[in-house]
Amino acid sequence: MKRILKSLTLFLFFFAILLIPHKAFASTYDGDGTKLDASIYWYGKGNVCQKFIPGQNNQYFDNNKPTVLYIHGWQNNSTTKLYRESFNPSKMDPDYGQDVNSCDYWIDKGWNIGIFYWNQFSDESELKDAEAKIWTTSGPKGMRWRKSDGSYVTTNLPTVSAAQLFVDQYKSALSNYNGSEIRIVGHSLGGQMAINTTKIISDGIDKGTISSKLKPNRVALLDPFWSKDAKSYLSNRWTGEVCREYVTDLEGKGIAFEEYKTSNINDLFIGDANEGMRKLTCFTEVNSNFIPFINQMNKHRYARDWYFYSMAFNAPKAENNSVFVGSTAPSASASTLNIFSMMQPKYYWSEDVGASTYTPSDDTFELTSW
Repeated sequence: MKRILKSLTLFLFFFAILLIPHKAFASTYDGDGTKLDASIYWYGKGNVCQKFIPGQNNQYFDNNKPTVLYIHGWQNNSTTKLYRESFNPSKMDPDYGQDVNSCDYWIDKGWNIGIFYWNQFSDESELKDAEAKIWTTSGPKGMRWRKSDGSYVTTNLPTVSAAQLFVDQYKSALSNYNGSEIRIVGHSLGGQMAINTTKIISDGIDKGTISSKLKPNRVALLDPFWSKDAKSYLSNRWTGEVCREYVTDLEGKGIAFEEYKTSNINDLFIGDANEGMRKLTCFTEVNSNFIPFINQMNKHRYARDWYFYSMAFNAPKAENNSVFVGSTAPSASASTLNIFSMMQPKYYWSEDVGASTYTPSDDTFELTSW
């Protein structure tokens, strides 16, 4: 029975990927999708955005504000639709997403908020081909990228990985940064991107090639995905194994890590549950009983939507043995200091109230031992 459920989940996951919403977001492309555009876009209220261009003023970015940057994951068949993620759940999950511009809540609290788009690289029919580009230029498909006509460009390609492309944009966009906090958030495969980019940044700071002001304070992994099996481009190690090594190193440098699980995508035949990572992070199970079990892709998307929406509300209440305690549970609005203190290997957080509603406003979480 367990094998049947895994097979069904696998089928539904890959089928759902083919059904990425057909709404186009041409405003987040520099052109019409015929040229490569792997860039940071800063967002303003109302789910509008402006591309970062070196040397040009950006109306949605302030060097003195705390900053959050989001990195999406696998984007199979997105380029031909000119589809890109944004901060309005209804435009990304037409079945369950609510029509709220979650970026507004961050902006109202004084944050810069942006997205790094690498979708033309992650637009691959095989997830592992997109995953490889996070780490290397010599994966199965190299650094090829997709055009809006569906073809792939295979010449004059970038000579660095997708993670390094992000870091190069990051260094340029934040070159005069003086804000109080930097947070990097990754969803699905974007979780690997968030970890690898943070490691590259940290190593650059150690070497003196990157300003210490650009050190991320906090990394959020939203229903992250790791594939099984050793990778030749990682010296025959698994991606989850390398990520655990990086997180251990980065935590020692004072960077907080939070992880939110909302689906069973890592229970697929190609997925690695990476349970060791859970004990390295502030790990939280966010439930969505209003989404049927068979809709694993919708549950997977909910991690992204829940996290950004949760900034609209105070950090959720925390329970221990069903009794409210003085502390709060994890969410985007929980302080980074609290997240760091909750990175404990002996327990995790599990939603026990509010799972039947989309909004994070009524959620409470139980402190649970492993």
